[in-house]
Amino acid sequence: MSRPGLHNTVLDILKPLPRGLILDCPAGEGALAERLLAEGFSVRCCDLYSELFRLDNVEIKRGDLSGILPYATQSFDYLTSLDGLEHIDSPPQAFREYRRLLKPGGHLIISVPNIMNIEERFKWLLFGYTSHFKPLSEQSKTKINYDCAGKDEIAVHANPIGYNELRYYLEKNGFAIQGVYRDRKKANQWLYWPIVALIRLLAKLTPPARRRDRWTEELASDPVLLGGNTIILHSIRL
Repeated sequence: MSRPGLHNTVLDILKPLPRGLILDCPAGEGALAERLLAEGFSVRCCDLYSELFRLDNVEIKRGDLSGILPYATQSFDYLTSLDGLEHIDSPPQAFREYRRLLKPGGHLIISVPNIMNIEERFKWLLFGYTSHFKPLSEQSKTKINYDCAGKDEIAVHANPIGYNELRYYLEKNGFAIQGVYRDRKKANQWLYWPIVALIRLLAKLTPPARRRDRWTEELASDPVLLGGNTIILHSIRL
């Protein structure tokens, strides 16, 4: 269910790095794991619905990112967690697990829907919600429950998490951000260029100390402000 471009971006980040043991959680049906294997990584997978996993040659365990995953401390060199944080009840616990499971110097790649790009900011202003975090009426919840055969967590986005929250929880848990990426460029971004120009002008006029304190330049960067549907962060466990 990941959007086009997401897996390509993740592979571009990982390809130059030494091969090692990687945990993919949530793993879904195994699409990313299959590509990681082809790149020479040793892969383990974990998902709340492990029965959906389709690869025969990869270990899959059942686990919930809101709790404790079934692996020993400092087991992995790499951890990929794509499109998972927005689905769980306790994102802060997931960040604690990322730190526990990774070796010092280990790499973490996470992705969530980008609620802070210019298009989503306008949708919030006009409608009070973004594309990925719409109101859930009883009819909507009933349809999701039917379509997902009772596995509502697959489709329900419970926690909108932006760049600010991601960076806060990463730094709080001893991670250093190495790069921020977008899955793809959106075709209609040119419609918002006047507003983007205004935002960036205001950013430049902001005093340097305030820019540092409020992450002003990062919030006006291409991956965040002009990002696609997904924002991707690569960080290292210190």
